Amino acid sequence: MPTRHVHPSFFMILILPFGVMGGYVNVTLGYLLSQAGISVEKIAALIALSLLPHTWKFAWAPIVDTTLSRRAWYLISGVASAAGIWATGMLPIRAASLPMLSAVVLVSNVAVTFLGMAVNSLMAYTTPEELKGQAGGWFQAGNLGGTGLGGGAGLWLARILPAPWMAGAGLAVACLLCCAPLAFMPEPHSPHREGGALRSLANVGRDLWGVVTSRVGLLALFLCFLPIGSGAASNLWPAVADGWRASAGTVALVTGVLGGILMAAGCVGGGWICDRVDRKAAYVAYGALQAACALGMAVAPRTEAMYVVFTSAYAVITGFTYAGFTAVVLEAMGMGAAATKYNVYASISNFPIYYVTQLDGWAHTRWGPRGMLEAEAVVGALGLMLFMTVWVALPRRRPATA
Repeated sequence: MPTRHVHPSFFMILILPFGVMGGYVNVTLGYLLSQAGISVEKIAALIALSLLPHTWKFAWAPIVDTTLSRRAWYLISGVASAAGIWATGMLPIRAASLPMLSAVVLVSNVAVTFLGMAVNSLMAYTTPEELKGQAGGWFQAGNLGGTGLGGGAGLWLARILPAPWMAGAGLAVACLLCCAPLAFMPEPHSPHREGGALRSLANVGRDLWGVVTSRVGLLALFLCFLPIGSGAASNLWPAVADGWRASAGTVALVTGVLGGILMAAGCVGGGWICDRVDRKAAYVAYGALQAACALGMAVAPRTEAMYVVFTSAYAVITGFTYAGFTAVVLEAMGMGAAATKYNVYASISNFPIYYVTQLDGWAHTRWGPRGMLEAEAVVGALGLMLFMTVWVALPRRRPATA
């Protein structure tokens, strides 16, 4: 029986709690802890702990692919994630609470990885080939929008409500409401699950191997390592704003609410384009646009107006690249053990974000704001040329003969 398809916008709602979790810990909780006199070092350690499960989540992704239904995993992890946000808000914001707070944050982030995996698998199975770009765009819009909701709205609620725990409770309820689209979601049949737990696990391994050794799978895997469309400079916009004489209010606007809206819009638009051209070519074009934007900002006058223009353009293009990445991965991995395959690619894709951010910081120390942007543009261009070379050189499979 063919799988019933749903509109790609459903995935924006389903993935919102995933983004909310990150935004709430990084922004809301980080701010409240700093106001309570907790050192930046301890806050950074807590945020790093929240990121740890997302680095290793591919290791437990086969659990989602071999047990329970995707909707069951979403409900379980959705309730656990919401409870984690609520519990985080309930704990007193003081140094003595840090050990318990760290434990809750760690467990909550492990739980939310299962939610993301359930959405990844549902997206792979319920999205027709011609809509994979749009699905990736809506998915990333929800991820980034959720981060803004958890951070921006969470902090705003924490500041205006009588008690800090109310902000966590409000976000927890919002996350639970994101379960609503499950009522319209089919539960697709998974052939790789047949034959018992051990056979299912072996099927997952074979499926993963088959994808990463295929031409399109290898290209997607190679793309994950390259400094193309990483959006790394956006991590440093607040830190380098003085180079453009940007005020605190301007920085808060373009790197906060406005930046989030522009990035989400870029995700939806970039996904739409991916369904109308070759998806790998679209991702390459987005990477070239991002390198050109960085170079343009480097040579433009360093004024507050130029800071607003170029950081806004960079946000839209980063949305393009996020959508393009997801579209390429969805196209490469097909169905099968979708949670495992998607999370292998997603985990690896964090690597260039890390090393390009480090490179940007190193270049800024040595050559200033212009040198930072030129360095990002150069490594982006080198990555594009390397990918194009491999794309052309990698042999295509010959059609089988009768």
